[in-house]
Amino acid sequence: MKILGYGKEQLAWIGVRLVLGWIFLWAFLDKLFGLGYSTTSARAWLNGGSPTTGYLTNTKGVFSGLFHSLSGNVGIDVLFMVALLAIGVALILGIGMKIAGYSGAVLMALMWLAAVPPTTNPIVDDHLVYLFLFLAMTTVKVGQWLGLGKWWISTPIVKKFPILE
Repeated sequence: MKILGYGKEQLAWIGVRLVLGWIFLWAFLDKLFGLGYSTTSARAWLNGGSPTTGYLTNTKGVFSGLFHSLSGNVGIDVLFMVALLAIGVALILGIGMKIAGYSGAVLMALMWLAAVPPTTNPIVDDHLVYLFLFLAMTTVKVGQWLGLGKWWISTPIVKKFPILE
């Protein structure tokens, strides 16, 4: 059975792509504006807050000292926010899936390292689940299903630099 012309496996990947995209785009919006979910208005980036401080200063683990020192650094804040926005938009639109997948995997690996070992399991937490989903998305054409991926891969820049696919 097909829905919208897509098989079950394709629909599952479309769902993964869109849900992960929304998670990242929402995190960006909440940290930027302080919408009151994870970030209060007073701690919004636009109000002078740091989008990395909350998570990085509360981590406990082997590498927490390193990540605590990165907390609140303006350069790290900018990189983090650009990553959230770029990965979220790329996933929702279905463009740049390879670079979004690899970038998302790196971001998740760093967030996992910041809290090693995780508090709920000695090895695995949601960051590793997301990491493997990001890597898996780089191997399928998920952006071309219910997204702009078909158009995107036909552009001259993507043909010249396939990593942008």
